[in-house]
Amino acid sequence: MQQKTIAGIHPLSYSVTGKGRQTIVLIHGFGEDSRIWKQQISFLENNFCLLIPDLPGTGQSIIGSATLSMESMADMIKLMLEEENSSQCIMLGHSMGGYVTLAFAEKYPEQLEGFGLIHSTAYADSAEKKEARQKSIGFIREHGAFEFMKTSIPNLFSSSFNNSNKQTVDELIAQSNQFTSEALIAYYEAMIARPDRMAVLQQSNVPVLFFIGSEDKAVNPADALAQTALPAVCSAKLISGIAHMGMLEAANELNTAVIEFCTTVNHLKTAIPTNE
Repeated sequence: MQQKTIAGIHPLSYSVTGKGRQTIVLIHGFGEDSRIWKQQISFLENNFCLLIPDLPGTGQSIIGSATLSMESMADMIKLMLEEENSSQCIMLGHSMGGYVTLAFAEKYPEQLEGFGLIHSTAYADSAEKKEARQKSIGFIREHGAFEFMKTSIPNLFSSSFNNSNKQTVDELIAQSNQFTSEALIAYYEAMIARPDRMAVLQQSNVPVLFFIGSEDKAVNPADALAQTALPAVCSAKLISGIAHMGMLEAANELNTAVIEFCTTVNHLKTAIPTNE
């Protein structure tokens, strides 16, 4: 695995690994880094070129002086693709990474062969969700980033996973020690400010993947299922007994879903008109 960094309004560090002509971009979510995809990387790297960024504020990727937004992070992903001479890719985003993926799909649709929302949504935040995020910002300012992550990470998993995989959850909590309060607050403010992107799904000329957990408290499963009717071509996987962290809770199911989705993309990409 090769580690690279590119300059920009928010410098971006990313990893490159794998074999194959087709490129998959894996974008992590809030309070995670690129390591969250470990089980997907080991599964996919023999057949695909994988680009795995750490979003600004994560790992070695710092937040620049400009305001962080889903659009600015999408722009950095575009620079990464240009750096790797990748004209098209399949992009998969978890949670906040899905918001970045949707922003990218809106701005640069011609560069996507397909995209996936892993426990994510095209809806803008509701008033209640914005209020909850503001309360989280207040907690972070008062108690610090790590105290917030310690209390919030277990809630992202199903109760059964928490009980049977305590070490995995504890490892994710330990990794979250990297985050500053400023970074977490910048993510929350960017999420609050993001627009509704239902139209991106409705207008997509490429296949879309939804991976949904039946016990997800962060993204309502019913809302996610409703959105699966919008794209012209959609692969939807609802997994029982998992919550918001399918990369860890249901790694085999997610890996299989990604391979099946890539097969769909390759079968249909010549039949579906592109935006070029």
